[in-house]
Amino acid sequence: MRQHSIHAVAAVAAMACMAALGPTRSSAVPPPVRPAGQPSPVAPSAPSRFVPGPCPKPPEPIEALSGARCGFLEVPENRSHTGSRTIKLAVARIPAVSAKPAADPVVFMAGGPGGDTFDDIPFLVDSGLNKDRELIIMAQRGNLYDRPNLACPEIDRFNEQAVGLGYDAKQAEQLFLKAVKDCRGRLTADGTDLSAYNTTANAADFADLRKALGIAQWNVYGYSYGSNLALTYLRLHPEGIRAMAVDSIPPPQVVTLPWTWGSTAEGIDNIFDACAAQPACKDRYPDLPQLLAEQVRKLEAHPLTLNVPPSGGGKPVKTVLDGGALLNLIVAFTPRPKDLPAALDELSRGNPERFAKARAAGSVQKVGEFAHGLTESVACSEWAPGYSEADVLKAGRKTFPGWPDTVLAQVPQLPFQYPACRIWNVPDRAAVQRVATVSSVPALVISGTFDVKTGASWAEGVARNLSHSTAIRVPGIGHWVVPQSPCAQSVLASFLARPTAPDTACVDDLEPGPFTIIPK
Repeated sequence: MRQHSIHAVAAVAAMACMAALGPTRSSAVPPPVRPAGQPSPVAPSAPSRFVPGPCPKPPEPIEALSGARCGFLEVPENRSHTGSRTIKLAVARIPAVSAKPAADPVVFMAGGPGGDTFDDIPFLVDSGLNKDRELIIMAQRGNLYDRPNLACPEIDRFNEQAVGLGYDAKQAEQLFLKAVKDCRGRLTADGTDLSAYNTTANAADFADLRKALGIAQWNVYGYSYGSNLALTYLRLHPEGIRAMAVDSIPPPQVVTLPWTWGSTAEGIDNIFDACAAQPACKDRYPDLPQLLAEQVRKLEAHPLTLNVPPSGGGKPVKTVLDGGALLNLIVAFTPRPKDLPAALDELSRGNPERFAKARAAGSVQKVGEFAHGLTESVACSEWAPGYSEADVLKAGRKTFPGWPDTVLAQVPQLPFQYPACRIWNVPDRAAVQRVATVSSVPALVISGTFDVKTGASWAEGVARNLSHSTAIRVPGIGHWVVPQSPCAQSVLASFLARPTAPDTACVDDLEPGPFTIIPK
């Protein structure tokens, strides 16, 4: 996803440390063996190595980095090309809180692709990931603090402008595609091989990291795209993986651009169903699906143009709210699910403030921090191939019948992706990436019922292919479950201590929290 939006949700969620559970003799898991017929990774053109160095210095200091050991993993940019240039991936090793930590660390795989991995550290620490184990962070290739960094300030500046344009307007498309073209031209002029930035290469980097650090076994935790990466890593490089936890999962074998419509609809339906199950919410907001459809159609036909101050303060900015923008704000969890019924009701009564402020917030971007180049390379080589704009529209119509085609023609959070991919021009990798991961390595599969990015039901198929897996579905939680759910944190801690027998009892009594009820 182009916007790393979990932070707004997680920052207001209750945080709790994981239960202090240490490893037992019975929890030991033998090293897995590569399944018969599994393709071996391509041998690197030069050995990878870890080089110690200073920790990154983010604009907003991260306390956990003050005691971390950092450096770079040096790897070939393209392992299939002899003599490929070397790239550097930023790494941080955050010590365990415990005085007697377990021997097997946790390595984290971030979402995105393209989000700043180091920016996730406070959420991981607050969730207890380093309570009993060392926590290892590595930025996926091309991310912030890597060399090269596949940031696209051109796209960031477009995003700042886009709040004043229709979400699917022709002018927005033209400006976005120019930003994509300019970024691609700049990166390739610097010698970047865009075809080398993909999930297979990311997985090989993590395999090299374990070996370079001399770690016999570790545990893997990934969320969103990071769970897709983690499953690919488990499929291609099972050696040394003691246990794996995946959170908010887009399964590698099914992720395509049309697929996103089903995930979006599932999450929205679950939010609306939860409201209908609460008498106060059902009475106040009796038909949310119809209300949403009406507002999408109304705004797409007659967009609102407003002058709105960004939520963080500052001068008002021109803000256009149309049907596509409304849907994409919901996908980005702005407003939060518990406030969504109230926001839609207010909108229907002529008060668009909640949505307008959320849209205006996009006018302030952290220019140069998001690796849009990695996003484009992954999306265009792995998610787009084999389908077309017509397939996206068909999937949208099936999911939201009666909605305007102009809304349904654009994938949620990835508008204009097919013309962008024609510009980005990277090889089709669908056949090597759209493969299910089948494994006996102990796994924890985590999903949230309010997830409108990666629908919770898709976790079921992943769990079926992992023969020693435990699956939990956390009610009332959206994308990236662990930082938002003390129960999920407890289950993850239990899983890391006993991968074959985690304690999931806390999930049984969970229900979605109350929705915001406003006066009629």
